[in-house]
Parts: sequence; structure tokens; C-alpha cells
Amino acid sequence: MLDYEIWRLIWWGLLGVLLVGFAIMDGLDFGSAALIPFLGKTDEERRVMINTVGPVWEGNQVWLLLGGGAIFAAFPAIYAVAFSGFYLAMLIVLAMLILRPVAFKFRSKMPGATWRRFWDTVLCVSGFVPPVIFGVAVGNAILGAPFTLDDTMRMTYEGTFFGLLSPFALLAGVLSLLMILTQGATWIALKTEGEIEARARKLIPPLVLLTLALFVVGGFWVATGIEGYKITSEIDPNGPSNPLLKTATQEVGFWFHNYTLCPLTRLVPAVVGLGGLVCLGATAARRPLTAFIGSSLTIAAIITTVGVSMFPFLLPSSVNPSASLTVWDATSSKTTLQIMTFCALIFVPIILAYTGWVYAVLRGKVTKAYIREQSGNLY
Repeated sequence: MLDYEIWRLIWWGLLGVLLVGFAIMDGLDFGSAALIPFLGKTDEERRVMINTVGPVWEGNQVWLLLGGGAIFAAFPAIYAVAFSGFYLAMLIVLAMLILRPVAFKFRSKMPGATWRRFWDTVLCVSGFVPPVIFGVAVGNAILGAPFTLDDTMRMTYEGTFFGLLSPFALLAGVLSLLMILTQGATWIALKTEGEIEARARKLIPPLVLLTLALFVVGGFWVATGIEGYKITSEIDPNGPSNPLLKTATQEVGFWFHNYTLCPLTRLVPAVVGLGGLVCLGATAARRPLTAFIGSSLTIAAIITTVGVSMFPFLLPSSVNPSASLTVWDATSSKTTLQIMTFCALIFVPIILAYTGWVYAVLRGKVTKAYIREQSGNLY
């Protein structure tokens, strides 16, 4: 039998995989929707863009459900603090996730231009807002959230909604939006042709360059002006899930400490640049699938960089660093993690196989001629 420590590490890794899957798969939906008013100049062009994600957007949301479910079941303390402290932000995201399917379903129910422009705007906003909020949330996780725990493990959140909007958190939100817009642009270039594809292809290079620039700026900011968190007491990776059994403190630049412990981890941020270069080169060579893969690689590397930098911290406390939640003290029981792993080994491969089959069946471009022929059956 594996030690409790190993089970905790397994679920830290699985959570990262689920978050990467969500960002890549739902990212193409969010990014495509956010770009509708900018790349689609006519009603027919917008319908083409909408129907590039029409058959898959609902299935892609499985990754959001899996990620949220994993946090709830494997890291209940994270779920309790994050969803309580970021309550208003989560409600805004929920509103966007409710409006998005309504917009998909209602958009083509009536032929009026005003009606369709309204729902196009709803799709754009509902694709724009969630990536920004998720990025701001990650930025606040890096900075530390203003919460503390009493002796009975009861959480007190001392922040406000507008307190989440610090300059660094906003930078993280913009970075998140840029990488999702890049994902959407590469998807549109892959799934369309003609003028829409040309506009998307033209948009990709500035989005990639801005994403890489903000990633570098954010990294420099973290290294020189952001206080990282470090554990200052002995910890037992196999011990009980009680954050108050440790002590921790803050130190500027300490989020880079893990890269000194394991030089191999320095390859992770380097992959961000590699993915960007692949995306740029493939776009110039008119190879949209390779460009999409490069964009996905960049997203995966950015998220992994955050996870590696913060390990073992998951959600630090800026009010009381010793109450910070880590991989070693914020998980469910060993038995719960074992049962969840068994379920994941069964269902995740099924989800991957089904997703792969769907995308294989629906491969190919969505054209204006197809929209005209199947007008009554499409969004």
C-alpha cells in the first residue's frame, strides 16, 4: 500500500491535469466566443464561428465539473476557503456559465439582426469574463488570500471583492485572458476557411507575443516584488490534515526556491516560450493544427509553472502564513483519496476516449456552404 504522502502527491498531480484539461478544452470555447464580434463581420460568419464549437462546448464543460469535483472531494479545505472568500467572483462566473448555453440555444431562434447581435454580445461577454476571473483568482493564490483559521479549523475571511483586484492579480487576469484568446484564435483558424481563417491567423501573432511578454513580466514581478511562502517547521507528509500543525513565513522571491532544489523544473517555464514559438512558426507556415497544439502547450506550461512554483502550497494565507493550506495538510482522508483514484482510473480514460472520438468524427472545417445547407439544424 502507498503512503498517505504518495496519495496526496497523486491528487496534487491529478488536480493539475484537470485544470490544464479545463483550460485547454473549455479555453477554445471561451476564446472562440470572445472573438465572435471581432472576427465575424456578417451574421453568416458569426454562425460559422459559433458552430465550430457548437457540437463540443457542452462536452468540454466536463473538465470544469471534474476540476470542481476534485477540489471538493480531494481538497475540501481549499473548496471551503476559496468558494467562501471568492464568493462574489464565483457568482459572476456562474452567471456567465448560465448565460452562455442560453445564448447558444436562443441566438438563431429569430432572424432579427438586433436579436442576434444581442446574443452574440452575450456569448462574447460570457467568453471574456470567466478567464479574467480565473486568472485573478490564481494571482490572488500566488499573493495569498486574506483568511485565517481558529483552533477549531473555522475559517474567517478578512478580504473584500475589490481587495482581490490588486495590480498583480489583474496582470494575472489579463494573462489568462490572452492565452485563452490565443487558444480561441488558433481553433477558429483550424476550423474555418477564407476570410475568417485569415483574420484569425492575423490575430494570433500579437496575442502570442503579448502572452509571452506578460508571462515574463509576471515572472520578474514574482522574483523581485512578491513574497513567497515557506514552511519553517518540521512537517509530516503522512500526518493529519491540520494546517495549524505547522509554521510558515513569507520571503520575497521564495516562489523560485523550488527551481533551485530541482533544476529539471526550470524546463517548465521554458516550455511556455517553446509553445509560443511553435504557435508563431506554425501560423506563419499556415499549419493551424500545429499552431493549436503550440497554444495548448503554452497554456499547460503556464499552469504547471504556477503549480511547481507554489508547491507544496495550494492557497497561502496572507493574514496568517501558518494557516496556509498545503498539499500535506488540506487533503481528504487517505481512504477517500484511494476511492477517488479508483474511480478516476475508470472514468477519466472513458472521458478521454469519448472526447477523442467526438473530435475525430467532427474533424474538418465549418464552411459557409455547410451553414446554408444545414441552417435549420445548427446554432
